[in-house]
Amino acid sequence: MQTRLGIIGGSGVYDIAGLEGAAWVAVDTPWGAPSDQILTGTLAGLPMAFLPRHGRGHVHAPADVPYRANIDALKRLGVTDIVSVSACGSFREAMAPGDFVIVDQFIDRTIARPKSFFGSGCVAHVSLAHPTCARLSDAVEAAARATGTTVHRGGTYLCMEGPQFSTLAESRMYREHWGADVIGMTNMPEAKLAREAEICYAPVAMVTDYDSWHPDHGSVDVATVIATLTGNAHRARETVAGLPGLLDRARAPCPCGCDRALDHAIMTAPDRRDPALLAKLDAVAGRVLPPGPT
Repeated sequence: MQTRLGIIGGSGVYDIAGLEGAAWVAVDTPWGAPSDQILTGTLAGLPMAFLPRHGRGHVHAPADVPYRANIDALKRLGVTDIVSVSACGSFREAMAPGDFVIVDQFIDRTIARPKSFFGSGCVAHVSLAHPTCARLSDAVEAAARATGTTVHRGGTYLCMEGPQFSTLAESRMYREHWGADVIGMTNMPEAKLAREAEICYAPVAMVTDYDSWHPDHGSVDVATVIATLTGNAHRARETVAGLPGLLDRARAPCPCGCDRALDHAIMTAPDRRDPALLAKLDAVAGRVLPPGPT
């Protein structure tokens, strides 16, 4: 298998410069349309697919992002590894605006988003104890550090529903009692779906503010976020540009097992599986499930 890198760009990251043979392509999925067309091409010889999470022009609110369609579309394009870029607030003094955090854990507080490709008619349970890929995160960390960015390896990302920012009471609770390090609105259920689709996933959380807990900083607002996004987005593009030199073109099995997450996950007996759902799972679970009806 050949490595194909997928980049999901968050707030402030709406394209990737320097792609050879660049073309925006539409991808149909059984889960609806993805956030936008997907920019495909090669970067330093590495096949790549870029998807703006909120759509070009930032048209999708966090709860309205078609997460299942996005992951399915990238899988259909042959993506083996996803680097997720997103803006976030920080609960830690040391994780300052402008810093990058290579997230390795999540607390999911979202309540209004479909979180699985599976369900009645084909039940599956994947492990999410370690929801990110350490191998891919190693490459992302190295690429980010090479840009001169301050990088924090490891951190817990609390994903809130939004679209409003946290209350002061929530911000204090997440920081002081729950042990979260950063907060955002988009990495869940994205990480869960990437695991179900057997795609390695590494998130880069770009700190834009201190949420509302910090006594020396005002409550977060869009103006504050946008002011920091510009510099962050530039460094995010530089980080992506450094990844082709750190990833092998020939795709060996993932040492973390991300690409085999469905090996023992399917619970529904073969004779009780819903053919209609199997048909929708042709891309994300085709490795372990027989094809549905044509």
